[in-house]
Amino acid sequence: EVQLQASGGGSVQAGGSLRLSCAASGFTGDDYAIGWFRQAPGKEREGVSCISIRDGSTYYADSVKGRFTISRDNAKNAVYLEMNSLKPEDTAVYYCQSYHYWGRGTLVTVSS
Repeated sequence: EVQLQASGGGSVQAGGSLRLSCAASGFTGDDYAIGWFRQAPGKEREGVSCISIRDGSTYYADSVKGRFTISRDNAKNAVYLEMNSLKPEDTAVYYCQSYHYWGRGTLVTVSS
């Protein structure tokens, strides 16, 4: 059974940094990708970033390019999202996802 577990959220001031982790288990092989999504209060869920587990290719939403970095550690079955220069508009619940599997979210709050 595939399981995804996000962690690392918290409260920071604008300009600060946080590192989210997604622990993955239950996958067979490495031909899949893991993505980060976020949902702010009153807004639709949006894609933030994703990474191919096989070759490490990445995607970033325009709103986070240059500030967020996604990475993987295949030995630990983990994906990370390093978030720098955080803005109040980054406040949201962040989820990791692959195919139709979703992890429980982790809350990121950025105060001005």
